[in-house]
Amino acid sequence: FWLKFWCPCPVQKTMPSKRRNNGRSKHGRGHTAIVRCSNCCRCVPKDKAIKRFIVRNIVDASAIRDIQDASVFDGYALPKIYRKVYYCISAAIHSKVVRVRSVKERRNREPPRRYAPRRDDKK
Repeated sequence: FWLKFWCPCPVQKTMPSKRRNNGRSKHGRGHTAIVRCSNCCRCVPKDKAIKRFIVRNIVDASAIRDIQDASVFDGYALPKIYRKVYYCISAAIHSKVVRVRSVKERRNREPPRRYAPRRDDKK
């Protein structure tokens, strides 16, 4: 009771927020499912986790040509591995999936530019 009148510091109405969405995409939901981080197995809320969809060939690049030469079928498409990966924030930063951005850069909501691999057609 007396602390309210005695406190020399000005009382702030709301806490400052670092991000517009507080690091989550949970708007209007009270609770979201929990997923495990692929790197460290930490429990992370599904809306807060950093999600990546990885598509890889089952066979590594060095063996693809050998398999195609030995294959009976012409133009056989080798199967791929499709995997949804979830990272917690600390594991994603540590493994360089995402980067720490400055206050000014955090306001930028557009995805980073993708650079297509350069093809040299000079033969």
